[in-house]
Amino acid sequence: MENQDKLPTYSGTWIWQALTGIVLVILLSLHMIAHHFVVEGGLRTYEDVLRYVANPIIIVLEVIFLGVVTYHAMAGVRAILFDLDMSDRAKTRTTRVLTVVGLILVAWGLYLSFYLFRIATA
Repeated sequence: MENQDKLPTYSGTWIWQALTGIVLVILLSLHMIAHHFVVEGGLRTYEDVLRYVANPIIIVLEVIFLGVVTYHAMAGVRAILFDLDMSDRAKTRTTRVLTVVGLILVAWGLYLSFYLFRIATA
């Protein structure tokens, strides 16, 4: 039977979007507590940040946070753009562009994270 209503075909992207949303709530809560609620004055100084990110567990959590937030953002933008009733060719191009943008952002974030970690542990 033909899909005459042009209903969207199944995509697992929404499941990952929902799961990363749940993980983001957890990681963002940890991030806010560690950076703003347990610090005297509400903000860390540069020296405080260096001491904080010198802990390998913290840098791993921050990198996971970077990856999760980037995926969640790119999948959200993709979903919004797909709601514009694009052709299949445009959807493919959009997915590829967003994937490249996401990878560039993660690569830049990893570079900065490990650069800061290297400074903190020197």
